[in-house]
Amino acid sequence: MSIFGFGKKKDAAPAPAPDPAPTPAEESASWFGRLKSGLAKSSSKLTSGLGDLFTKRKLDDEALEELEELLITADLGVATAARVTKHLAKTRFGQDVTSDEIKATLAEEITRILGPVARPLAIDPARKPHVVLVVGVNGSGKTTTIGKMAKTYKDAGLNVTLAAGDTFRAAAVEQLKVWGERTNCPVIARETGADAAGLAYDAVEQSRARGDDLLFIDTAGRLQNKADLMAELAKLVRSIKKVDETAPHDVLLVLDATVGQNAHSQVEIFKDMVAVSGLVLTKLDGTARGGVLVALAEKFGLPVHAIGVGEKVEDLRPFEADAFARSLVGME
Repeated sequence: MSIFGFGKKKDAAPAPAPDPAPTPAEESASWFGRLKSGLAKSSSKLTSGLGDLFTKRKLDDEALEELEELLITADLGVATAARVTKHLAKTRFGQDVTSDEIKATLAEEITRILGPVARPLAIDPARKPHVVLVVGVNGSGKTTTIGKMAKTYKDAGLNVTLAAGDTFRAAAVEQLKVWGERTNCPVIARETGADAAGLAYDAVEQSRARGDDLLFIDTAGRLQNKADLMAELAKLVRSIKKVDETAPHDVLLVLDATVGQNAHSQVEIFKDMVAVSGLVLTKLDGTARGGVLVALAEKFGLPVHAIGVGEKVEDLRPFEADAFARSLVGME
């Protein structure tokens, strides 16, 4: 009899062997499948348009003009659309082209645009902690993104703390606490309406005392009170610098892809408020406007650290330019 009061069964079947860990190639294939599925709405809008335009058609001025218009309506932006059509005009003008050939060229051009901004978030091991301030409008997915990233780094063996700096929304605080329980990460929180700057100061101090590798600080995102929010974020950054003058070491702007071209104004606004160092794009699976990421890269050149194509933790992954480009245009 065991100390828990259960006897051992005489002919108990042996425990099944654990499933083998997926190989890197299998993980990559799995992620590409999820990415392609997540971008299905965006790629469908683009590929159906290309199919209508190019069915054994010569690439003349009219075709180029229609293609440019299609790319703009697919949220890739005016600059990207002009770049793609200019390249095609140089290389294929007057020739018969198919939609597959246009897709391949489009994927190459998009990869060329996105390659320089595809940079995973690099955590400096010399920082104890590496402080990441997470900003964005309410509803963009900031808190969920923090939780998913925290799990990834925790699983990699880092000590991670979360700070509930959106003190005006009780739901945001509670949501971060849930993620803290899921990931086994400490959560520093205060009562609703507490001073966010004071919380940030305490969070950096406590995280440093624990010897943490990484500290994520959530923030409010009430754009309807833009002046107040700007002042609050500036105060919060000043408080962090009182503990560590080099912090925050990263400022991540989380964008909801479903807002399409409005993402441009959000980047402009938050760049004015605080020194945004990189982007995370969420909810790409819920929109046909995934092309906006290309336009953002072309216009702002900010690093894109990660993208989200679903609710699961594994649906938020480091951004890869080539995989995104091929998925966006519907290539295998």
